[in-house]
Amino acid sequence: MNADELNLPAEVARKLKGKRVTIVEVREGFLLKPVEDPIREARGILKGKGFNVEKYLQSKQLEKDLET
Repeated sequence: MNADELNLPAEVARKLKGKRVTIVEVREGFLLKPVEDPIREARGILKGKGFNVEKYLQSKQLEKDLET
């Protein structure tokens, strides 16, 4: 569910704008929890590390060559 599909107080709506949320029932009531996106969070993690697609493909080819 998208946060903008709910009728929320303005301050909460601003904080959650554009985020997907899940509604979890807890003892005290209901909890709105932003859905984490591990792919989006991992973007750029290798930036500046000297690792790129070409090096990745070379390492995969080396693994394949070692298997045969």
